[in-house]
Amino acid sequence: MYQQKYNPDILSCLASLSNDEVFTTPKVAKEILDSLPQEIWSDSTITFLDPCSKTGIFLREITTRLLDGLKDEIPDLQERINHILTKQVFGMGITELTTLMTRRTLYCSKTANGQYSICNGFDNESGNIYFERTNHTWDKNKKADSKCIHCGALKKKYDRGEHLETHAYEFIHKDVKELFQDMKFDVIIGNPPYHLDTGGAGRQAKPIYNLFVEQAKKLNPRYLVMIIPSRWFSGGMGLDGFRESMMNDKHITRIVDYANAKDCFPQNSISGGVCYFLREKDRKGVCKFTNINNGVEDTVHRPLNEFPVIVRYNKGVSIIHKIQKLNETPFSSIISPLMPYGLSTNVRGSAERTSEDDLILHASDGTSYIESTSITKGLDTINKYKILISKTSAEHAGEPGKDGMFRVITSSIKVIGPGEICTHSYFIIGSYDNEEEAYNTLSYLKTGFVRFLLLLSMSSINLSKLVFSFVPMQDFSKPWTDEELFLKYALTDEEIKFIESMIKPMASVVAKKTEVEIVGEQA
Repeated sequence: MYQQKYNPDILSCLASLSNDEVFTTPKVAKEILDSLPQEIWSDSTITFLDPCSKTGIFLREITTRLLDGLKDEIPDLQERINHILTKQVFGMGITELTTLMTRRTLYCSKTANGQYSICNGFDNESGNIYFERTNHTWDKNKKADSKCIHCGALKKKYDRGEHLETHAYEFIHKDVKELFQDMKFDVIIGNPPYHLDTGGAGRQAKPIYNLFVEQAKKLNPRYLVMIIPSRWFSGGMGLDGFRESMMNDKHITRIVDYANAKDCFPQNSISGGVCYFLREKDRKGVCKFTNINNGVEDTVHRPLNEFPVIVRYNKGVSIIHKIQKLNETPFSSIISPLMPYGLSTNVRGSAERTSEDDLILHASDGTSYIESTSITKGLDTINKYKILISKTSAEHAGEPGKDGMFRVITSSIKVIGPGEICTHSYFIIGSYDNEEEAYNTLSYLKTGFVRFLLLLSMSSINLSKLVFSFVPMQDFSKPWTDEELFLKYALTDEEIKFIESMIKPMASVVAKKTEVEIVGEQA
């Protein structure tokens, strides 16, 4: 009777507790380790490092595999344990607590040389799991809003007392050659912290996982495997250089991408999904790219640098090729920069118009009036018809609905007229003297075809010029439908079916001068 009771892996339970750092489940750790060559598990000289350990799950699973793989070479169990834990497996905790947790996971004791430790080869408490409280190094040239020169953390937020975690992770705050001196690691593996809160408007978060990847590359391991957010696929928030580096790295031989992070981490919403990659020092070639969406896997071998961004849906690549054959002007050419009128998100106008020259201001909480003299940017579009579109996508954290489908753009997208402007909550598409032409453009944007092309470029909740990379310009003297676009670009039945399986139907727009008819809205 007792044996039938539920007895979960404690690390599976812990994996659902954290919001700041995403803990890896045993299931995911095993899947990632499966991407490594299987012969390494029977090699007693291979060394492993997790530079960002939380629960110690990677190190535990590595040790488990080595214990099995080395039993012929080292038959005695205790001798085998001692060899693996003292000579092969190393880690760095990201906080004092996670360091103790990792030691408890790996050595069955928070002290490596304690009486309950399964290894009797250590003469110190740390073993091979290191942690040293590290402080940020503030930029002395900036008196106001000083930042750490290593990770970009704000001094006013992270300059803390001795009793609080600094979140100055040692691996990215010190010279790795100084840290490890002559030590060489064959395999570096981990799930690094993803971001630091900048304390800015909208609770922006600065990515730092890229710093762990770049630092690990400096150690030049034979194999580098990390699980990180997929937001780098399209850059932004300081990730443009990292994206370029990853896209052009011929040693990245494997990427597994989860469009919905909940397929990997069921308890966490991570904007844009997550992925893990394998980098092999001694191999070059095209990448084996797997996308997992709603439980369905799709794998293709393809170069990562074929497009300006990494296209996560393999079935979209053939569609992009068909569009590019026509060599049309990119639609991004008529998209404004973010903050098109120089007004931040929190700017608000007056409830009533005080002058005939006042402009209508669109903000996230509705409309108000603002003096025209306060606008110094985007002047050429103020007295035109244009399309107002939210800078955030329709989906929470970029996750599809329960049906696995996306709307991509919010239903608030609309045509605004002369004398209307917006805050940083929106950006502007087009600039027209003719209202009908603006509505024809809106009809195009609402097609499943265009929204699918946007989805191919998206790896966060944000829209920008870059997200429109694959959308071609059209003749907007007429409205557009999906049927016309599918025919124009000669899409196959299979390609059309894939688009329709991914994109939710949205209201179509028919414009006749000032009359607008909205039809077919579906939630």
